[in-house]
Amino acid sequence: MDKTALTLTIIGAINWGLISLFQFDLVAWLFGGQSAVFSRIVYGLVFVAGLWCITLLFRNLRDRSHA
Repeated sequence: MDKTALTLTIIGAINWGLISLFQFDLVAWLFGGQSAVFSRIVYGLVFVAGLWCITLLFRNLRDRSHA
């Protein structure tokens, strides 16, 4: 689950970088626009992955505190 979440988060980061540098939304281009069903699914998955990755920030601290 961690690697999947990190992969989706990286995809989201690359997409946001392309938007900021070139005003090009790769996800929308690949899946038929920002409001297309598949684009919205990808955006949603990136969102959930980002939330999951928040847990990665604190997981190492929690593991050390129980040792």
